[in-house]
Amino acid sequence: MPRFALRVEYDGGPFAGWQRQADQPSIQGAIEAALARLEPGPHAIAAAGRTDAGVHGLAQVAHCDLQKDWEPFRLSEALNHHLKPAPVAIVGAARVAEDWHARFTAVERRYLYRILLRRAPATHLRGLVWRVGRDLDVGAMQAGADHLVGHHDFTTFRSSICQAASPVKTLDALRVELVEDLWGPEVRFHVRARSFLHNQVRSFVGTLERVGAGRWRPEDVGVALAARDRAACGPVAPPQGLYLAGVVYPDDPFGAGQSR
Repeated sequence: MPRFALRVEYDGGPFAGWQRQADQPSIQGAIEAALARLEPGPHAIAAAGRTDAGVHGLAQVAHCDLQKDWEPFRLSEALNHHLKPAPVAIVGAARVAEDWHARFTAVERRYLYRILLRRAPATHLRGLVWRVGRDLDVGAMQAGADHLVGHHDFTTFRSSICQAASPVKTLDALRVELVEDLWGPEVRFHVRARSFLHNQVRSFVGTLERVGAGRWRPEDVGVALAARDRAACGPVAPPQGLYLAGVVYPDDPFGAGQSR
């Protein structure tokens, strides 16, 4: 059966997360229902990562097996037609090898987290950022973030319900920047690693927000990491500011000539 890679963009607000749910809407369920409109099912797609309820996707990647050898552009167009009006879009499609896997072939995942710094409520960005009504010291936050980069036991920043076999991961990058946007200043976190623990990025951000607010010193982040104790973590940032921003593969399936 032909296998296709799909690059997926979505607003996670209306969904209970990526993973198919028996009684709640999910992004996976919406795409599988759209596939069933093209070919008889059941369909089961696999994704590079399972985002939680309220978390968004800028460039999630999934794969599916179909009976027909679709032209990638026509496949993405047909799926987008059947996905309406859900806030889910197939922004790229590509034919891949039968043993290619959206999760296991990936070598890096990239996340973005957005904090809007203003006292007024978010209107146009409602549900898309974490609004914090105070200034944050971005330099101090970066100094705190630097303690997290590298190969560590991240038990402190791991959800108690995380199912990963080990808390030991390698964090390749955690960059904090201040951006002046139309809506006001934003603090953005750019995070890269091969794989992540459950709630790891949101735990990082919630902890670093405490540093930016002056409640923690940058070196306190290193102390919390070394504790290997979930109780040492700062608050977990809310899901609406988090985006799966990209997935990297040894050979990009969405290269030149593919549907985008």
